[in-house]
Amino acid sequence: MQIPMKYRRFGRTNLSMPVISCGGMRYQHSWKDEDAGGITAEGQANLEATIHRALELGINHIETARGYGTSEVQLGKILPRLPRERMIIQTKVSPCADPKEFLATFNKSMGNLQLDHVDLLGLHGINNEEVLDFAMRRGGCLAVARQLQKEGRVRFIGFSTHAVPRVITSAIESGEFDYVNLHWYFVNPLNWSSVEAATKRDMGVFIISPNDKGGMLQNRPAKMAELCAPLTPMQFNDLYCLARPEVHTLSCGAARPTDFDEHIAALEFYGREAETIAPIERRLRAEMERTLGADWCAHWAEGLPEYSEAPDQVNVIEILRLWTYVKSLDLVEWGKMRYNLLGNAGHWFPGEMVSKIADDGKLRLAISKNPFASRIPEILREAHQLLFTEPKKRLSQS
Repeated sequence: MQIPMKYRRFGRTNLSMPVISCGGMRYQHSWKDEDAGGITAEGQANLEATIHRALELGINHIETARGYGTSEVQLGKILPRLPRERMIIQTKVSPCADPKEFLATFNKSMGNLQLDHVDLLGLHGINNEEVLDFAMRRGGCLAVARQLQKEGRVRFIGFSTHAVPRVITSAIESGEFDYVNLHWYFVNPLNWSSVEAATKRDMGVFIISPNDKGGMLQNRPAKMAELCAPLTPMQFNDLYCLARPEVHTLSCGAARPTDFDEHIAALEFYGREAETIAPIERRLRAEMERTLGADWCAHWAEGLPEYSEAPDQVNVIEILRLWTYVKSLDLVEWGKMRYNLLGNAGHWFPGEMVSKIADDGKLRLAISKNPFASRIPEILREAHQLLFTEPKKRLSQS
């Protein structure tokens, strides 16, 4: 028997949002727009089967972005044939210095999707203060989005972000956005203050990539699988997030129709999330404390500089976060995937890796407020030895 989808009020939008969303960045033919002419019948059929399966499961939130290659074009071949009034369609457009360019990009999105309006428009990648300014300045991209809203082409406006908490919270506290797409899950606790800020303003909260960027959990890493039993790591992470009423929906970047199945199975425990995950979370945290020490687990991030303020812009916080979960939970594959993006992914995954440190003295001064300052330089070197392979690109750069 199929487990019914669960829904939560998506903040002040009042949309009834499925707790699992259909993310549109993995089922497309190509990450390159110019490859749209090469979409195969088989590739299009897979996307359409994935969308039909989502709707069968009650996952009526379909999310994509202008930067997802052929995703919008392929969705445009099926969305006009589906019951529009029963779906929540979201696309995302990156803010830029020229609001006319932002509008042209939005118009291209709408042409690709073959829709007259989207329910959710996200200002995509408010990852630093410069991009936030592109959105917020007088006559900027947010003003364009507001005009689109007045014209009925956009219902609600939000933003997606990979920024440090300070920038995320600044955007939230502007009061201008109805919802936020951000990272928060078991291996990334640092944005919780931003989730709380969004909740205070009754914003919708959409969690980005809790599976892949949350530990490559789709690969069922062995130690996590053992500690999370009888749940799978992905199911534990789903319930860990959904145990917080502040969280409304989790992205499932489905590449094929069956990719939803494991998440749907987790909904058997919906309404009992906290009690279901409690013994698993205790095991995970006990293993982390056994490996790293309770003091480290509780205080490792205190007093560390943001990457922009760190010597040589080395992303000390991110590297230590990766090391913490790699060392304790053996998430090496995930750690390598993330670490080798540093220095290669622009503001989407900012800062540099450990090899860019030119002066240990400046580093020690920058981290002096951290209770583990004397240990951190050696930990950083260990992280580099453990995780460095070769520079990586984001999927959209491939």
